[in-house]
Amino acid sequence: MAFPTLLDIAKANGSDAVVGLIDEAARLHPELTQGAARTIKGLNYKTLVRTAVPRGNTFRAANSGVAASKGTYENRLVEAYIMNPRWVCDKAVADAYEDGAPAFIALEGGAILEGSMLDLCGQFYYGTGAGGAAAGFPGLLAAVDSSMVVDAGGTTATTGSSAWMVRWGPKHVQWVWGLNGQLQLSDVREESQPDPNDATNTKRFTGYVQEILARPGLQVGSTLSVVRIKKITADAGHTCSDALIGQGMAKFIAGTQPDVILMSRRSREQLRASRTAYNPTGQEAALPKDWQGIPIEVTDALLDTEALTL
Repeated sequence: MAFPTLLDIAKANGSDAVVGLIDEAARLHPELTQGAARTIKGLNYKTLVRTAVPRGNTFRAANSGVAASKGTYENRLVEAYIMNPRWVCDKAVADAYEDGAPAFIALEGGAILEGSMLDLCGQFYYGTGAGGAAAGFPGLLAAVDSSMVVDAGGTTATTGSSAWMVRWGPKHVQWVWGLNGQLQLSDVREESQPDPNDATNTKRFTGYVQEILARPGLQVGSTLSVVRIKKITADAGHTCSDALIGQGMAKFIAGTQPDVILMSRRSREQLRASRTAYNPTGQEAALPKDWQGIPIEVTDALLDTEALTL
């Protein structure tokens, strides 16, 4: 099922000035191009998450009663946080650019925004811990239930990585964009800038300044919508494999499955190598694109240097 994404929201809001930048910067990040997204009027809302269903009180004997039962629920607060990438370029340098100052500003803006999109996707996984930003929103690490984690068992410190199996949608995992999907690109303005190489902080130059203001957040609507495979390392027997993905699949309830499997480039290569080892022809296996029909997407937002304590 197709869901609205960040780019759809930008287009719907008439943010023509930022649509091209978002499209160019986000296309390398499957979390953004494929992930479900919604807007909210304010900056936060509460979700009601069912964490358990009642069992054991369904049948009864004649002339006997049955105890009432109920599900187990909890409220979770979903919040949108300030995202405000800003770029500055020397006016003299921009004005001397062969294709003109606007082209130079667009070039610089695209580079800064691409880095910001990578930061945003890192926040998607790591939240406020290592790999994310303390001022940002909590990520999947804070939301995933311990029962939905597969341990690959790697042992070499700070060489870990994770693969994530995610189900998108309003009741599952989705991006949240506050203030009705605020995604504003400011006008270019001229400001006096401090010389970053001047320890006395007395030297200045005139620069062009531009910024984007947005309010992203993340909702995990069900503890059954996310599986993490952790401690994937380069240690023998602890690399990414079909067996580990199969264990992750077994954690989804019957009749459901993730929409995507997200992993680092190293993990994808490990998966490819593991398939080569079992290839009866001895030929190199093709680069993995799916696991039994479920797309595999590579992201640079997932680190290969995770602490094994995560």
